[in-house]
Amino acid sequence: MTLPLTASALNEWGFTEWMRASKANQEAYDDISVLDDASDAVVTVDGRKMVNFASIGFLGWQHDPAVLRAFTDAAHSYGLVTGGSRITQGVNKPHREVESLLCEITGRQRALTFASGLLANVGFVHAMTTRFSFNQQSGMDNTDSVLVLDRDCHWSVWKAAEKLKRNQNLFTFRHNDMADLRRVLGEVRGRKVVVCFETVYSADGSMAPVAEIADLCEEFGALSFADDANGFMVYGNGEPRFADEYEALRRVTFLMVSFSKAVGLEGGALMGPADAIEAFEYMSGTSMFTAAIQPPTAAAIAHVLRRMTADRSAISRYLDRVDALRAQLTAIGCVISPTPTYVTSIHVGDDEIAETLRLQFAERGYLVPVFRYPAVKKNNAVIRLLLNDRLSQDHLDGFVETLAELKREHGF
Repeated sequence: MTLPLTASALNEWGFTEWMRASKANQEAYDDISVLDDASDAVVTVDGRKMVNFASIGFLGWQHDPAVLRAFTDAAHSYGLVTGGSRITQGVNKPHREVESLLCEITGRQRALTFASGLLANVGFVHAMTTRFSFNQQSGMDNTDSVLVLDRDCHWSVWKAAEKLKRNQNLFTFRHNDMADLRRVLGEVRGRKVVVCFETVYSADGSMAPVAEIADLCEEFGALSFADDANGFMVYGNGEPRFADEYEALRRVTFLMVSFSKAVGLEGGALMGPADAIEAFEYMSGTSMFTAAIQPPTAAAIAHVLRRMTADRSAISRYLDRVDALRAQLTAIGCVISPTPTYVTSIHVGDDEIAETLRLQFAERGYLVPVFRYPAVKKNNAVIRLLLNDRLSQDHLDGFVETLAELKREHGF
């Protein structure tokens, strides 16, 4: 393929040189895996079967016959696309059904769905920190607001907040450190403040001290925003694990959830006070200027939410399996994340060793996710596991045996 003459101008940006060097140093992948079939507990990559530990849809709802029927029935009724943004054309009934169910489940006044959780996060930060008016007579000006972020907040929140000025309207506190949060809130007392944090953090599986954060926000008159992408429909709703944290979550002002984890589909949502969420239709930008969740996906999400609300046994059984896997990992001497959430990280440390492990696992037939810089700090690499419930015990035993062998070889 011949590149246009203007492509030579790209040399000034350094993409080619950087990618070549990064691949040579095994910092960037030579290529991204292409699956020959559906994402599942076992996948086919280039004709080769691989045990998959990299999928985030860990309950496998996309393979459930009733979920597939809900999707296909909705596709026949509503088509495959929304045909435009929410403002220009509107939404379909399945979108409203999902939003109504979210309010029932979380106790919030109103919900707004987005094509992804990332878009929900970006939209939230934009809405809380921007200025807008339809007619120059009435409007909103939130450019004086202050965001206070847990340092381990998701990339999407940090990306949305990068326009803000550090120590003016963007502040941080050490991860899950309530004394540090108190210090920061004392510095910004009297201003329009929103504290942003995650419930379950994706890199290390740590759980936020939700009640303590809510207490401090109430004490200092701050709003609160919880990114519950990882914990939604796993904890709370009668699940005894982390019940106190999820009861306290009802005190948080705004809540973001993702449908890609426990629900196993795609999309996200913001929830909170009705007037604010309605304003986010216009203020978020990521609602007004892009399409919504595909209608059949929204219908499938509604189906899964109803089933998971009515019967929590699948989640309880799944979490029991996670506990058993954590015990297996500890038994072979792995240093794993101390908080017993379903997000299990195995400490590796050295980034080069982590990349070697990823390749060696692949050679042995395991697709294993490795988090290294920039997902985590340099040389703090981890193997990040979300146990796929469709994996058999033989799959898990084989993985643990392979892990033990590689652990002895590399000494992590």
